[in-house]
Amino acid sequence: MVVVLWGVLLLTESAFSVWERLQHVPLWFFYLYAGGFLAVGAGGLYVLWLLVRQRHRRRMAEARSGPPEPLTREELNDRVDRANELGIDVQSVKRELALHEQRKAGAKIHVAFFGEISSGKSSLIKALLPDARLEISARGGTTREIGEYHWQSPMGDELILTDMPGTNEVWAGLDEMSRAEALRSHVVVYVCDGDLSRTQHQDLQSLMDLGKPCVVALNKTDRYRAEELGALLERLRGRLGESDRVNLVAVRAGGQREALRILPDGREEVVVRAVPPQVDELGRALQRYLDEDPAVLERLRDSSVFVLVARRLDQVELIHRRERAVVLTNKYSRRAMIGAMAAVTPGSDLVIQGYLGVSFVRELAKLYDVPVRHIDTDLLLELVQKRVARSTTIMLAVAGNALKAFPGVGTLMGGVAHAVAYGMVFEALGKAVAASLESRGVLRPAQAAQAFGENLSENLEARARRFARMALEIKAAVREEAKQAAN
Repeated sequence: MVVVLWGVLLLTESAFSVWERLQHVPLWFFYLYAGGFLAVGAGGLYVLWLLVRQRHRRRMAEARSGPPEPLTREELNDRVDRANELGIDVQSVKRELALHEQRKAGAKIHVAFFGEISSGKSSLIKALLPDARLEISARGGTTREIGEYHWQSPMGDELILTDMPGTNEVWAGLDEMSRAEALRSHVVVYVCDGDLSRTQHQDLQSLMDLGKPCVVALNKTDRYRAEELGALLERLRGRLGESDRVNLVAVRAGGQREALRILPDGREEVVVRAVPPQVDELGRALQRYLDEDPAVLERLRDSSVFVLVARRLDQVELIHRRERAVVLTNKYSRRAMIGAMAAVTPGSDLVIQGYLGVSFVRELAKLYDVPVRHIDTDLLLELVQKRVARSTTIMLAVAGNALKAFPGVGTLMGGVAHAVAYGMVFEALGKAVAASLESRGVLRPAQAAQAFGENLSENLEARARRFARMALEIKAAVREEAKQAAN
């Protein structure tokens, strides 16, 4: 309160003092002063309004943001063509598109039974379609099998029910194979035998976000009492939310159960009793989807498959970019080492501030298709230079020790030691910039400089030996070229 009152007194005193002085100035100066004061005040209020408005729009956009719109077939083809021109291996993407066209030509409804291991997917399919024939096919380069049950509904619909390996299997790659097959289907039957775990909810939510028609089948309901089953179904409805594309049903696949029977003489024996299946509700839920417009099911299936293809394309592009980033890092590290050995004054910062550093960052930005402003590049290199200046002594000492490990080198220092240091600097810089561009989609100089400092101090001795060997090889090659030129 005291501070506020003191501030008010100072402001009012200044205002009255200015007003009193303005009474004795020419009229034109009074209007000029008042106009300038109002213009500056109005400009400040306008800038403040723009900042508040921009922040409000950003919050509204984040609130309205949902899953991105899936790409069309034409957009995917364009991306595949561009990737192919860049030398990216897109064979897996082309195979996925070819499989999609093959299924579209077959004109059959694909229903994928999806869920964790031991949830009863296979038993549920056999209980639902006891007369369906089974065909086994292996996909995705794995020895694990996908079972396809062919069945024709009473209304004449051709169905292919896919029984897939459950998620959380010990075999590597099966989870992604099952998730991909779920996206390829028209309808997904998500089988669970209890409340949803975090992973189960994430799998199901990803399908719901794409508008995929889903039936959540709570299996093994014979294990629950009536009140327990009602409470469990209520919890599942709450987690699924309100969606007209998701149905919740309670089912049991049937089979056999062991029971303990006590005989009149007190003896006990284990008896096996048949448990009849209860899948009528699941059949009705599937039939409701089959009764819909086939064009709607096909359009929804196209959208999810295109999302799957786009993810595959993102993955192969990411792998390509990471490999190319390593190649660029090695290339510029070698150039920096050559420049350091050729420098008149070893240890100068011209390499960091000059052409090599700027060109390196720009090539990485071009690789990741991220526009980078010149001011961001300059700021990053300035921050990097400050970090290098603080650790130059340590780096040169480590480089000198690394050189001593090679027979015949002795205490060789000078340009070779500086070359080793610059090799480590550019390697750390390449890793930091590539990580920033990959994870953030934009170059953040402060964060990239922080990552650079961490990379620079990581495994100093091992990296120094590697670059020392490279520096000696470069120096030997330069001497050989000089001899040949002299001859």
